[in-house]
Amino acid sequence: MVKIIDPDLKKDDLHFYRFHLPHMHLSSIYGDDWFALKAEAFARFFGTPVFLIAQTIVVSIWILVNVLGVAAFDIYPFILLNLAFSLQAAYAAPLILLAQTRQADRDKAHAMADAEHREALHRASEERQALGERQMQLLVEMVGQNTQLTETVKSLTERVEILTREVHGSVMNSKTA
Repeated sequence: MVKIIDPDLKKDDLHFYRFHLPHMHLSSIYGDDWFALKAEAFARFFGTPVFLIAQTIVVSIWILVNVLGVAAFDIYPFILLNLAFSLQAAYAAPLILLAQTRQADRDKAHAMADAEHREALHRASEERQALGERQMQLLVEMVGQNTQLTETVKSLTERVEILTREVHGSVMNSKTA
């Protein structure tokens, strides 16, 4: 069974990835199970503007609620907020490393496929060049044979002319005699 690189990829588009397909069996050391896929999705989400804006809003509200005295669940110096940031960092770093490792595996497989593709193009180019050279040699040989045939036809034509004149000359001589 062929794994598809992109879930939105149609079967008709697979020919664009034909050099990548031999490497599709390579999977991340973390596998493609639910946890690995979700961890990578979370790691990708951590770097988005949506996450950064949402986190800024939540932290601003957290600090305003505690400073203004609306609620006093985490008074200055915001120990609970620091704990939340530490917890987030403790999980974010390994998830980001996991995502980077998986991406590195994909990049390596793509680089290998691209290298094989370039080699295939190079081999095809060399084969076309060799075929062109063989065809050129054949063409030169055929031109040489054509020249030789033309010269043979010319000499035979001249010979026929000479023989024709001799025959006509001997016929004329026998009529006059």
